[in-house]
Order: sequence, then C-alpha cells, then structure tokens
Amino acid sequence: MVDAFILVKTGAGESERVLDDVRGLANVTEAHVVAGAYDLIAEVSADAVYEILDASASGIQGLAGVTDTKTYISMDD
Repeated sequence: MVDAFILVKTGAGESERVLDDVRGLANVTEAHVVAGAYDLIAEVSADAVYEILDASASGIQGLAGVTDTKTYISMDD
C-alpha cells in the first residue's frame, strides 16, 4: 500500500466547495482545510504509486477551483 499527502491551493473562497469534491474522489482517505501556504491537505492511499499520481493529476487537479497541487509520497510503513 502506498500513502501520500496532496497539498492543494484553491481560488479565493473555493476551499469548502473543493473540500467536498476532494473527499468524494477514489483513494482519498481524509481531506481537511488547513492554514498556511496551501488551502487543503488530502491523504491518499492506493496499491501503486501510479494510482497516487492519477489521483493528483486526473482527480484533484481536474477539479474546478484548484489552482495548484504538491504531492508528497510517504516513505514510512
């Protein structure tokens, strides 16, 4: 199993709506609005790294209101 954290920037006033959309995506186990350089953080789990990349590139980045993402793949068990 591969785990990752995807940081998400949204347009002004879009965080809550995007949060609902992110939580509805396959492989997203948790998602939260956060304070800081990014607006949301999503935890994603999948069987393979390419599924994590697909969740980021095709899933989250494809949502209306998302302006940027950064993906961090967990290196621990």
